[in-house]
Amino acid sequence: MSASLPRVSVVVPARAAARTLPAALASIAAQTYPHIAEVIVATADEETARVAAEAEARVVDNPDGTTPAGLNRAIEAASGEVIVRCDAHAVLPPHYVERAVETLQRTGAANVGGMQVPVGKTFWEEAIAVAMSSRLGAGDARYRIGGEEGPVETVYLGVYDKGTLDRLGGFDESFVRNQDYELNHRIIESGGVVWFDPELKVEYRPRGSLAELGRQYFLYGRGKRHMARQHPGSLRWRQLAAPAIVVVLAAALLLSIPWPWALLVPLLYLMALEIYAAVVLGEAAKSVGVAAALATMHLSWGAGFLTG
Repeated sequence: MSASLPRVSVVVPARAAARTLPAALASIAAQTYPHIAEVIVATADEETARVAAEAEARVVDNPDGTTPAGLNRAIEAASGEVIVRCDAHAVLPPHYVERAVETLQRTGAANVGGMQVPVGKTFWEEAIAVAMSSRLGAGDARYRIGGEEGPVETVYLGVYDKGTLDRLGGFDESFVRNQDYELNHRIIESGGVVWFDPELKVEYRPRGSLAELGRQYFLYGRGKRHMARQHPGSLRWRQLAAPAIVVVLAAALLLSIPWPWALLVPLLYLMALEIYAAVVLGEAAKSVGVAAALATMHLSWGAGFLTG
């Protein structure tokens, strides 16, 4: 590694993350890149701050408790020329920073990122991981399902040129969710490039229950509605699929009061998810869990979008 390579600051927004943060910080400590100047954890609670301090990370306070606010506080404190985002649920492979910096320099991109690879340890985490990585759970997002290297709308996490972040004002703190997508949209609008590198595979620990998954995707849906209001041109037709499912199923349930046969609509929807999980994805042993996770993702995201 050349001494001329840029200094890197790794920033981690963390809230109520004492369970997963140690693995994230251990993966940062294991990086092969020699010029990591600091690891900065923006924390919103004392337990997470204690875990970060024990790992010898620099701790900054994030009284707002939101992800974009935490990222901005950490970036403001950072001294590196390159900002690497790592979330408290993520585990970076050892060559992640090295590869990302090389790709950043090779492409001239403003932001480089790769794939989110969900890995579960319990039944529900495993079922949710399968659902999140499937076409019905991820659509055509390359950072979820993979694909060719090149320019994209968004990536998982992100390795940023700090000058770009400073110029654009960092993350928009009104986006509690989807703040990365919104920032990437502004990067592209300003003439920058967001680059997907499929070699940057990051392990991610999914939520451990359908209730947690539902809360997560409800906020994602609300965030996408906020994004559509702020940047109308960013909305894609495929993103209207989940709200449409919610509307159709709600209409069928209402119509079932006078016409019970309308219950066939939600029944067929659930059967289709079960067949998809068991046959298309080959997950017969946990097809019920995968189908339930897909339904939770669709309905929660759609409801969040409709009510956002």
